[in-house]
Amino acid sequence: MGYDCVVCVKQVPDTANITGEAMKEDGTVNRGALPAVFNPEDLNALEAALAVRELHGGTVTAMTMGPLNASEVLRECLYRGADRAILVNDRRAAASDTLATSYILNCAVRHLGKYDLVFCGRQAIDGDTAQVGPQLAEKLGIAQVTYFERFEELGDRTARVRRNVGNGWEVLEARLPLLLTVLDAANVPRPSGARKVMQYKRARTRDEVRRDVAAALTDAPEERVEAECEKRCTALKIKGLLIEQWDLDLIGADLEWCGLTGSPTKVHRVQAIVLTKEGHTQVRPTEEGVRQMIHELIVDHTL
Repeated sequence: MGYDCVVCVKQVPDTANITGEAMKEDGTVNRGALPAVFNPEDLNALEAALAVRELHGGTVTAMTMGPLNASEVLRECLYRGADRAILVNDRRAAASDTLATSYILNCAVRHLGKYDLVFCGRQAIDGDTAQVGPQLAEKLGIAQVTYFERFEELGDRTARVRRNVGNGWEVLEARLPLLLTVLDAANVPRPSGARKVMQYKRARTRDEVRRDVAAALTDAPEERVEAECEKRCTALKIKGLLIEQWDLDLIGADLEWCGLTGSPTKVHRVQAIVLTKEGHTQVRPTEEGVRQMIHELIVDHTL
């Protein structure tokens, strides 16, 4: 008996290389000013799904919501062994907060159809909210286990899962389908396989193909560009190299719940704090010591 696994992954700005241009005036991330990387804990989620398939059989479908360039993380998933890759791409989904993002992913997973396990990274490094996974489980109406470390047992449509609780661990039992958010300590993600890289390095979404054709045929009429795009997409599909690309209409999403309209989160202010004090201050490990430290931070306008 195999398990159909869905892994939600995300391409994120590399927060280890923050510059002064990292934020826009409206409080949103200026993604064009930062290099893009595979969200680290999503790699752990992918590894957990691949391990399930290796032990029990089944499939692994990688899914991401984002701009066209986010298809790069889907290729990375294919390089590591994912069976299927899906890009949810729609301009109307831009500026989605966690509530809107989880709604759109919910629609995409439902459109996918049959699934047994949904894996998400614990959190993304660009927001650090750890909200999308739990919100997705709520919208799907399925059980969730956060801070996943490993399966103690998986079988008979039931999973016993060990989760980290900070200063220890606990084992929970849940019926499938089940959503899990995976810690970086859960496993060591496998590297890309050389044969998989050679197999999938030319995998493209339809819009990537259209972009390449338009660049190659700059002076060609639109009809010829579309014909060449269709020809190339057909060839990729035959070879299993066409990355699926879904929009909000295809997955049946209500636009009122997507993008800026469906995002109640508002950024009140973006403030850069520069610490200029040299040396260090020792804080006594007492309530009075902490109170004094907070007072000094307020006086210095750090808080």
